Amino acid sequence: MTTTMSRPTTRIPAASSVSLPGAWGLALKRGGLELRSFFRTKSQFIVIFSLPAIMLMLLGAMQINKPAIAGITGAQILTAGMIGAGVMGTSFQNLGINIALERHDGTLKRLYGMPLPRMAYFGGKVIQVLVCMVAEVAILVTVGALLFGIQVPTSLDRWLTFTWVLLLGGTACALLGIAAGSLPKSTRGANAVITLPFLIVQFCSGVFMPFSDVPGILQFFASLFPLKWITQGMRSVFLPEHAAALEPSGSWQLPMTALVLGAWCVGALLLCLKTFRWTAKDS
Repeated sequence: MTTTMSRPTTRIPAASSVSLPGAWGLALKRGGLELRSFFRTKSQFIVIFSLPAIMLMLLGAMQINKPAIAGITGAQILTAGMIGAGVMGTSFQNLGINIALERHDGTLKRLYGMPLPRMAYFGGKVIQVLVCMVAEVAILVTVGALLFGIQVPTSLDRWLTFTWVLLLGGTACALLGIAAGSLPKSTRGANAVITLPFLIVQFCSGVFMPFSDVPGILQFFASLFPLKWITQGMRSVFLPEHAAALEPSGSWQLPMTALVLGAWCVGALLLCLKTFRWTAKDS
């Protein structure tokens, strides 16, 4: 008589029963990694957060007693302009340089070969940009309120204006940063290629002075880019209503601001789709 021994069977779970994280879950995880990497890079952290606040304190101290219009000082106008520049700095400049570096050191190529949804990578970048942008704006508003007496919004309509200017401006500049990240030919040139245009546009867009004091040809040049409209929107939020007299048009032009920033969001997205590459040209 023979006895048949039965072997224990191990059931392999069906593929459909294994829950894999979705694109949004992976984007959140990727966003956490992006933020940890950003805050561990001390040089980048200092440039993004400390430099604008230090510039505001130094330049604002020179203009704190310089009246621009009744009840408004040059330091308060500067604060509103620096808040707009902070939005572009944490989105366009930060994102453009990081993507250029990641492309040339092979990070993007490795991510492209992984089973990672493409949108998870960009979602992580968006999370990092959003957190850094809100933190940067909060720092600059705090410095402006404590040192230069800028008005923190108290009405709902101003907070709504602040919100849509921040979101539209940040989106447009972030998409431009992604597209600009394809311009540097090497890691050494990334900082200069991204930062130099940002500096030029700042001086033309009324960041450091009333926009009406900018020469006419430079006003036209600045009006082609998002920063001019972001700073104008921020001035409408943080300055009294009569400060609109300092604008060349004599008004805040908020509908035009929304239209231009919205158009830049669409145009910059199309530019990203056409120019973005996962690998460097020489790889």
